[in-house]
Amino acid sequence: MLLGQDDEDPLSVIVNMFDVAMVFAVSLMVAMVMHMNMTEIFGKEDFTIVKNPGKDNMEIITKEGREIKKFIPKEEPSSSNRSKGRRVGIAYELDNGEIIYVPEN
Repeated sequence: MLLGQDDEDPLSVIVNMFDVAMVFAVSLMVAMVMHMNMTEIFGKEDFTIVKNPGKDNMEIITKEGREIKKFIPKEEPSSSNRSKGRRVGIAYELDNGEIIYVPEN
């Protein structure tokens, strides 16, 4: 009786386990996105997210069309390795959220 069941592939159980693991992983990712309120990633609108603003580990995440970019600001470069550029003005944020740019002369 036991020898008559050789028609079955013994590795089919492993394949089924892989399918279950993949379904679990995808459902876990969807649950995490829903929990973190990041459903706008799947929408068509462009957006910008600033994580940890003003801190050392600040990150800026932007979505433009189908492209998502992550920017991590670095510390000021040393004077010997400084990139070319100049200061052109100052920006102030008011209490109501409005930003005013004041150019330098």
